[in-house]
Amino acid sequence: MGDVHFSRGRARRGVVLVVFWILGLISLSCAARLSVEKQKLQVQKHLNRLNKPAVKTIESPDGDIIDCVHISHQPAFDHPYLKDHKIQMRPNYHPEGLFDENKVSDEKPPIKQPKEHSAPIKQLWHMNGKCPEGTIPIRRTKEEDVLRASSVKRYGRKKHRAIPKPRSADPDLVNESGHQHAIAYVEGDKYYGAKATINVWEPRIQQPNEFSLSQLWILGGSFGEDLNSIEAGWQVSPDLYGDNNTRLFTYWTSDAYQATGCYNLLCSGFIQINSEIAMGASISPVSAYRNSQYDISILVWKDPKEGHWWMQFGNDYVLGYWPSFLFSYLADSASMIEWGGEVVNSEPDGHHTSTQMGSGHFPEEGFGKSSYFRNIQVVDESNNLKAPKGLGTFTEQSNCYDVQTGSNGDWGHYFYYGGPGKNPNCP
Repeated sequence: MGDVHFSRGRARRGVVLVVFWILGLISLSCAARLSVEKQKLQVQKHLNRLNKPAVKTIESPDGDIIDCVHISHQPAFDHPYLKDHKIQMRPNYHPEGLFDENKVSDEKPPIKQPKEHSAPIKQLWHMNGKCPEGTIPIRRTKEEDVLRASSVKRYGRKKHRAIPKPRSADPDLVNESGHQHAIAYVEGDKYYGAKATINVWEPRIQQPNEFSLSQLWILGGSFGEDLNSIEAGWQVSPDLYGDNNTRLFTYWTSDAYQATGCYNLLCSGFIQINSEIAMGASISPVSAYRNSQYDISILVWKDPKEGHWWMQFGNDYVLGYWPSFLFSYLADSASMIEWGGEVVNSEPDGHHTSTQMGSGHFPEEGFGKSSYFRNIQVVDESNNLKAPKGLGTFTEQSNCYDVQTGSNGDWGHYFYYGGPGKNPNCP
């Protein structure tokens, strides 16, 4: 009899445990559903903040949607300090001493090669329309774009420690940050802008969470948590854009990528005034190995009167400005200028990614094969464009990505840079 009671009691306990287990599963399932719903709500709120009402919409051949948004409704004006800001439609002053970009087809490369073909670089969405006067083109952010980010909060932002430290060629820096560079730089003076002509490639990316870019950096402050940076150039970033297209981009931060700043117009800050160029949109055509070479010119300078930092693309497009109040150190001037390439190496245990920088070829291959920056200049305190003095170079691992400088009459100060990443000398 006792055995019967014992077995019944054990059976009841078993039933209770099963019930608790089922209830636990239901609870977990509900929590998971609530978590998914909460994330969807967060994503939708973020999309509503970013995607402003459009006056006109243009579908690009590459799948992008370009919204023509009234200039006064752009994301910049979500910033509390910009609520009553009067848009400055043109800079008060342009830097003196600009190279004539219209001469580009007549310039000779630093080494004798077949004549380069020069054609205006356009953005792909131009094939299907243009934005009306009084609007700016904004690449629409889609739900899948935000979901690729580690969190809604981190969408559109670089990871920390994305700045090369030329004075500290510490190999531990590579492993700590995952970012690698091949750059030329100047420091030790006050700088009020920088310019470069960069040829455009479509480097191969190994992992979706890696990127490859070529840009200029306008830097102020220390390399600690108060670093100010303005950046502009071209990039390939599957994580950010969902494809391998080469795209025009900008970036800014006033606290070393921690809480401030973003790519393009993905947060409030940069004020765009141009109706023809979309930040983050694809650039076409791109350079081909041993074939036609295409380049873009980028100028960033500080307006001596208002103090804002302006950006110009090519010879014709003044895109807009970063208001000076966004920054601490850059409210005055920059202390360092850098030009060059950057990649992310996400391979573990000391292995190296095969993500390419620039053309994916080393500098010694030269024109038509390697990637270049030419006519690099800085803006001085008198708002004049000058050749950089004391140009230095830096790369964490020269057998993976390298840089070589030179100068001549047509190209001014220039350098070749880049590489394939993983190779027999870069395992």
